[in-house]
Amino acid sequence: MNLAEIFETLLGKELGIRFTAYDGSSAGPEDAAFGLDLKTPRGTTYLVTAPGELGLARAYVSGDLELVGGHPGDPYGALQALAGDLKFTKPSPLQLAAIAKSLGTEHFKPIAPPPQETLPRWRRFAEGLRHSRGRDAEAIQYHYDVSNAFYELVLGPAMTYTCAVYPDRDASLEAAQENKYRLIFDKLALKPGDRLLDVGCGWGGMVRYAARRGVHALGVTLSKEQASWAQQAIVDEGLSEFGEVRHSDYRDITETGFDAVSSIGLTEHIGVANYPAYFGFLRDRLRPGGLLLNHCITRPENKTRAKAGPFIDRYVFPDGELTGAGTIISKLQDVGGMEVLHEENFREHYAMTLRDWNRYLVSNWDAAVAEVGEATARQWGLYMAGCRIGFERDVVELHHVLAVKKGDESLPNTPLRPWWTP
Repeated sequence: MNLAEIFETLLGKELGIRFTAYDGSSAGPEDAAFGLDLKTPRGTTYLVTAPGELGLARAYVSGDLELVGGHPGDPYGALQALAGDLKFTKPSPLQLAAIAKSLGTEHFKPIAPPPQETLPRWRRFAEGLRHSRGRDAEAIQYHYDVSNAFYELVLGPAMTYTCAVYPDRDASLEAAQENKYRLIFDKLALKPGDRLLDVGCGWGGMVRYAARRGVHALGVTLSKEQASWAQQAIVDEGLSEFGEVRHSDYRDITETGFDAVSSIGLTEHIGVANYPAYFGFLRDRLRPGGLLLNHCITRPENKTRAKAGPFIDRYVFPDGELTGAGTIISKLQDVGGMEVLHEENFREHYAMTLRDWNRYLVSNWDAAVAEVGEATARQWGLYMAGCRIGFERDVVELHHVLAVKKGDESLPNTPLRPWWTP
């Protein structure tokens, strides 16, 4: 069997995409807009030794597999087409024997993955317990210390790596990110002179937004690169009187009595088993009547296992865990002393955010490749386009949960109805 025949055996002959391979074989419509081009024997080995998304990612990141019809900075269209065709059929024992014979034993021997891939979970366990301080620091640094210059090319001037909130469908990414900070600021009812703690603060976008409005804002991040960039931005904007970003584990924050706490994109890294301790810690940083805003990627239900799939775990967010908004709300309620006031879903907004990040990567492709190498740039294009499809299809969501720390009286010190503009 040639490679195209093997492909058809596994995926069926009614293909909408075109498949071509280095052995000269092909399958699928010749005029298909999108397709797969298997370029090297190494790519075959990746696909055979890690069937499914991990093998595909290894072959693609290493350049042994091409997504035809899309730019590597934004392979969204090609991934959409592939998602409709990549429905594997388990081969019969006879077919499996024929495939194995045709491929040869050399393709069944595992080889080293691309250097962009982090260690598997069982190997990372040897480096430290899951969500221990040391292992959390390594996971964050793996993802966020890629290169500040690279992130500027992908995220644009907003330098914000969390879901934007689009005031309308034609809004720019920068306007949507500014609107996101405005919405969180308003939900937290912040005013000049208040104190804000922003955990997992990234490049300090929320800290600087609050500081410009006379709020004393402290941000913390485990990424040394982020902290350095953010602190310099604070100095450059003349905000040192109000803003500070520390390179620190949030658990090392000893200050208390904050008027508000924002957690924007950190809960995904905490681990579901650690939610009680996490929310308890944030509660203890607040004054009575203080508000907490938790902004977090979630699953659309609460039954699916929390651990990320192999591609996300090995190439994007090591040790990342997602669960449903219901689990987050219940864990927050169960720590005691907190009352949940409001919740809303921004799923569509994250799909639009990812779309715009991919556009930035395409427009800055040559500079991005020069900064981090083609393999890493391809990895990011694939990740963001794939995640966009996930948000569009409601595989994942993004939720805000707003809560207040109870005081001595049972009534929260907040208005009867939401006080912010959507």
